[in-house]
Amino acid sequence: MIDFTDCKRVRGRAYNGANGKKIAVLHNDEIYMIKFPPPPTQKGVELSYANSCLSEHICSRIFESVGIKSQETMLGTFTINGKEKIVCACKDFTTKDKSFFDFASIKNTVIDSETSGRGMELSSIIESIELQESVSATMLMDFYFEMFIVDSLIGNFDRHNGNFGLLYDAENDNYEIAPVYDCGSCLLPQADDEKLRFLLNSRGEFNSRIYNFPLSAIKQNDKKINYHDFITSCENPHCNSALKRVMPSINISAINAIIDNTEPATDTKKEFYKAYIKARYDKILVPALEKLQ
Repeated sequence: MIDFTDCKRVRGRAYNGANGKKIAVLHNDEIYMIKFPPPPTQKGVELSYANSCLSEHICSRIFESVGIKSQETMLGTFTINGKEKIVCACKDFTTKDKSFFDFASIKNTVIDSETSGRGMELSSIIESIELQESVSATMLMDFYFEMFIVDSLIGNFDRHNGNFGLLYDAENDNYEIAPVYDCGSCLLPQADDEKLRFLLNSRGEFNSRIYNFPLSAIKQNDKKINYHDFITSCENPHCNSALKRVMPSINISAINAIIDNTEPATDTKKEFYKAYIKARYDKILVPALEKLQ
């Protein structure tokens, strides 16, 4: 892995977001955002590896494996006060001519909608996608629900309106959908190896992480969406169409190879990640597709 400690800091770049510290550095003449692992949410729990950084890298590569453009990432190290940390380096996809606008900002441009940019009610998100004038509504709707399907596979509990969006090309005066990014809230990032071993050995607890939680950040009737219940209900036509498009591209063997090739991950993490994704595939996505056929 690359040691980013001595890379030149880039002035004039700062990144928003709640999960961990972020700095901009120059590596091989390109700008990367270095994401540091956030502190554990549970007091007294010391994670042996930067779980969210592993999730960020692995899940970005999973998106790429199913044909959805994702931010380029690589794992590395960064030493702070003599302590080496595992970090995730995310290539900055903005340039001097391309500016990023998150969906919350795009949503706020829909002046004939009464919902706020940060509002996570699914109906308001769909309405904003249909009414925004930056890109094709059909293209953005397809992308949004394809992203939702993959998020369901990797257990993303934090895909809010601030962590996906559009790139504006000033030179050509047009928008394009930005690569998927911010996948650190997937694969149970706050669970250490002891917890993961417990889940692997407890069918009931393991299945709870498939059928009951994590929930999506998106809400329906003011309640966070349960991935299993929502997708297998087959009630949303956009979701149904996205499922049909994405499923042929999901290759579990390729995903397992991504996980196995992630060297900082412990054997326990690799075993859990593979079992977790396979179970979500078998128990959420496959039954829904069979219901639609």
